[in-house]
Amino acid sequence: MRNGIILIFCLALVFSCDYLKPEANKIPVARVNNSYLYEEDIESLISENTPPEDSTLIVANFINRWATQQLLIDQAKINLPESQLEEYEKLVKDYKNDLLTEAYKNAIVSRQLDSSISAADYNKYYEENKEIFKLNDELLKLRYIHLDENYSNLSQMRNILGRFNSEDQKVLDSLSIQFKAFNFNDSIWVKKQALMQALPVLRTAASNVLKKSNFAQIQDSLGVYLVKIEDVLKPNDIAPLSHVRPTIREIILNKRKLDLIKELEKDITKDAVKNNKYEVYNNQ
Repeated sequence: MRNGIILIFCLALVFSCDYLKPEANKIPVARVNNSYLYEEDIESLISENTPPEDSTLIVANFINRWATQQLLIDQAKINLPESQLEEYEKLVKDYKNDLLTEAYKNAIVSRQLDSSISAADYNKYYEENKEIFKLNDELLKLRYIHLDENYSNLSQMRNILGRFNSEDQKVLDSLSIQFKAFNFNDSIWVKKQALMQALPVLRTAASNVLKKSNFAQIQDSLGVYLVKIEDVLKPNDIAPLSHVRPTIREIILNKRKLDLIKELEKDITKDAVKNNKYEVYNNQ
């Protein structure tokens, strides 16, 4: 691969001027004015399984694009106003500085951040900030079964799903392979929108079915649905802690990150002043 690239592009080296010297220990494959493209810049373009003819085309296209870009850059430096060039240089410098400082702060935070949050922390934040957790959508706790329309023990299934004691749960688990779809985890809050996607049949019957403690049997062309609603929360109700727990976790961790960054910035400046690495000159 290495020898092949050198052979293909050796003509580029013939035109190199004596006063334009590439970097030591690097093999150039192309030059535009004072800018060089080196073999190491294009080695990653080709994999071991790439056919030779494809390798040649890929590298040639890359070099042509590089050359065109360099020529445009050189012309821009000649023809654009100096003030505009200085502005772009400042933007590049500022962007680089931002990348470096953010990367360093993130590295420090990742090493020092305590990601454990106690139940007391969750409860404290929830109780102090309940108003920000008002619901925009209905939440429901429910269980349901989607059965074939000719299911033989429909009446028994209604009783089992409605009663739902420990023995009933074992029976349902053992029979679940017969169900088209089901949900028995009625301790989890589900958004109404997500429920409508899971059970489209409810879209036309939601106002009658989705009521606290309600049990409903609905039928459509796809089968029979048994639905037991345990609880309902309306828009503007306060979301339960279990539902907003992931959000609270993100809020608490983000605050800890910000606190760590503030402490880092404070300490690094304080240490620099102490060690005479940072000083402000009063020239007035």
